[in-house]
Amino acid sequence: MTDDTVRLALIGQVLRRRWRLLVAIAVLGAAVGAGVSVLFSPGYKTTSSVLLQGPRQADELLTQVEVATSSVVLDRAAAVLPWHPSGADLKKKVTASVTNGNVVTLTVSADSAEHAQQLADQVAQQYVKYSTQLASNSADASVQLAQEQRESLRNQVKLTTEKISDLAKSVGGNLTVESVQVRTQLEGLRTSLEQAINDLNQADLATGVGNTVVLGPAERPVSPAAPTMTQFVAGGAVLFFLFGVFGHLFAARADRRLRGESQIAAALGSPILAGVDVTTPQGDRLPATGFAGKVRRLLGGDRPWLLPPIETSADEVNRGIRYRRVLARLATGPADVLVLVAGDDEPGKLAAGQLAGLADRLSVPLRVFEFSPERPTVPDATAGSGVLVVLSAGSRTAWQLVHLAEACADAGQEIVGAVLTHAVRPAGPAPGPAAEAPEKALAGSA
Repeated sequence: MTDDTVRLALIGQVLRRRWRLLVAIAVLGAAVGAGVSVLFSPGYKTTSSVLLQGPRQADELLTQVEVATSSVVLDRAAAVLPWHPSGADLKKKVTASVTNGNVVTLTVSADSAEHAQQLADQVAQQYVKYSTQLASNSADASVQLAQEQRESLRNQVKLTTEKISDLAKSVGGNLTVESVQVRTQLEGLRTSLEQAINDLNQADLATGVGNTVVLGPAERPVSPAAPTMTQFVAGGAVLFFLFGVFGHLFAARADRRLRGESQIAAALGSPILAGVDVTTPQGDRLPATGFAGKVRRLLGGDRPWLLPPIETSADEVNRGIRYRRVLARLATGPADVLVLVAGDDEPGKLAAGQLAGLADRLSVPLRVFEFSPERPTVPDATAGSGVLVVLSAGSRTAWQLVHLAEACADAGQEIVGAVLTHAVRPAGPAPGPAAEAPEKALAGSA
């Protein structure tokens, strides 16, 4: 893993060289967001409120919330609705809560504004009916007892009133001890009468418990509730786009392939003799073979984004000069040079082929050997032999180069140097004598 910090320039490089792939990833994210919205978008939402009359305990209010979302209420509402849903479907679309003032708020969601309004009204009506039915069925005994208590209270009030009237008639206008006592008794009786009246009023109020009233029809929503399908689609596109960018940055951080000449030379334990340009028909692009290759070419993933942009090649004469310099630097080394190139390194194989062709024309002993990058194997050394490694920059990790150096050491081969190849874009044909053979153009210059 590299230790380079992520800079804005690197992010810009990802955007410039992988924009088509990132756009495709964003489109995929938008499609995923659209699919998720079908499952999780709430659609249209509205509410309906039901008032619970009379004093209520906290536990009783929680019980009313459970009653409002019970299967009985939802099944009855589903049977009345014109689009004929099932009670199990409504279970996921109806929620209830209690607010201040003993008000049960029913929140419903549906696929359209009209359905949401109809669902809220029907659930509220069926809840009121079922709640009233439960109250009447479970309160028969308590209602009879309350009626008996009220009748007893009324009789007490009647008797007390008559006794007060009789006492008032028997009391004279003289302020005697007896008259004062009588008046005291009258005041006590009046107090008892007032208490009886209060108890009667409370008993009458208690009969109102269980009454529920719908506080008006539900409002028809004018727009879908958040998050909408548009928000899901936009969120999916942005999320996948960011995943694509950060995925490229993570891959760049995790890439262990060596690109610097000093790092490659240290891993091989030999110097870099030269860097040569290799012209390929497709530049630095991978071949578009098969369906996967065509899709990769279409999305712009057929060329590396982390490497510097490919440059236009110089003319053939200048490219030949670099190859001749490599052979000239090998002239003072071993008499028999073995060129090692990986089997999957196309630019490296092209450079090795050009070196071999130029060496054959100049009568320089040079042989090319392809090795497997996973398990490198090198032929045994002969008298006066040496190894020249040809590889592309950014194609091998440090451990792969170390394993190659160990394979050369096991075979008794000495690595005399390495040649780095750089893919370039082919230039147009040079006119006239500028395209003459490189050995003629550089005769005696090496």
